[in-house]
Amino acid sequence: MFPNFIAQKIKLADVALHTRIGGSGPPLLLLHGYPQTHVMWHKVAPDLASHFTVVCPDMRGYGDSDAPASDSLHLPYAKRTVAQELVALMGQLGFDNFMAAGHDRGGRVLHRLLLDHPDRVSRAAVLDIVPTRHIFETINQQMATIYEHWFFLIQPDGFPERLIGNDSDYYLKTKLHRWSADPSAFTPAAMAEYLRCFRRPAVIHGTCEDYRAAASIDLETDSASLNQKVECPLLVLWGKKGAMEKHYDVLQVWRDYAVQIWGKALPCGHFLPEEAPTETVQALLDFFAA
Repeated sequence: MFPNFIAQKIKLADVALHTRIGGSGPPLLLLHGYPQTHVMWHKVAPDLASHFTVVCPDMRGYGDSDAPASDSLHLPYAKRTVAQELVALMGQLGFDNFMAAGHDRGGRVLHRLLLDHPDRVSRAAVLDIVPTRHIFETINQQMATIYEHWFFLIQPDGFPERLIGNDSDYYLKTKLHRWSADPSAFTPAAMAEYLRCFRRPAVIHGTCEDYRAAASIDLETDSASLNQKVECPLLVLWGKKGAMEKHYDVLQVWRDYAVQIWGKALPCGHFLPEEAPTETVQALLDFFAA
């Protein structure tokens, strides 16, 4: 799925991240979302690698990367922790400055990275999200129904882990199908990888911890950053057939969080790189090559 890319597990301070690297040129970091892995970029990464050195890691707790033990504050899975780790990953690869795109949870990690490390990223793109704080502050019955997992996964004492683990294949397939406008967009090879990784109990737990952190320590961090905006040029893309389009004025929301912003909806559901790969590649190339 990633021709001419090299896969390796890169050891950092307290975790090893499974990472796929390919191409040449300016470095471009691609961050995946839930409940997927870096494989979600397989339709667009080869084309981007013709212009950039593309780095696709599995974030901690996801895919084939380590899923370290958490704590009562969920600090090991805080967006600040994960963002710092990704900066370290790029530094270890020799990239002190880079561009980045993040989908779903990867976009939320990227948002924190842009605030904590504004000197490291020259251009960034977030795919199919509005900021976490904004969603929690404006949630209504319709969005709570669509985003029920935000409130299920944060439950304590291993409750969601046990229920998901009872039939992880059903859970993952259901999520992908409900959030997409075209379930056939997921190739058999990609789906097999998502299912394989999500069968790991450590991944189920690590991904729940991602959401627990988002509803606790991440909100505290976001509150402390209320007066801080993303400084670098920011591209915002979302699915025309998805929840963001239906429930938010996406660009207007992001104008409260970023200084320089461009964006548009693409003809798809939540999973832009798989449902609309041609349009996603073109939008990213137009922006990152500018």
